[in-house]
Amino acid sequence: MEILQNSENALSHSTVKAVINAPIEKVNIADWLFNLPDEEYQKCSSAHIAAGFTRTMNGEPMSINVETIGGALIIQHYVATEYRADYCRMLSVSDAISANGRSKVQVLWELKAVKLDENTCEYINEIHATATPDFFDFIKAHNITLAQAAHDRQVASDAHNHEETPLFAKSIEKKALTGNYGI
Repeated sequence: MEILQNSENALSHSTVKAVINAPIEKVNIADWLFNLPDEEYQKCSSAHIAAGFTRTMNGEPMSINVETIGGALIIQHYVATEYRADYCRMLSVSDAISANGRSKVQVLWELKAVKLDENTCEYINEIHATATPDFFDFIKAHNITLAQAAHDRQVASDAHNHEETPLFAKSIEKKALTGNYGI
């Protein structure tokens, strides 16, 4: 999957951090993400509708997430391009369905854990959204400038990220400490 990210087609970039009250040695973001129950995903944001896990035709891990962001229904097909206990790099060409119709946006989602001390680490949830050629056609057809689309996406994405990141951190923490999900 090609990464389209550059300054000409960037839509949004949001980074939010939260503390995980567990030693880094017990945290496994890849295990958490690839085994995340649908109900737990839904608890991590009022905008989360559904999540599931599958594999691509080539056997790569894939997380399917359905949520609303900024009034649009977003269906994400996150393929794991890199994954380990302290880091996952997930790339999706996501379907975006709004009142104006359907388009596609590329989303790079990075989940990181960084050791703070012996008992805590920091969870970093970073999201980059990039316009695809399909998205450019969509905004042109609806007489929307890239600047306006980027502004709206930045506001919506950042608000969503600020809601979900602390709840993701709590879920990762519980999984690290007890082996179970639940926030």
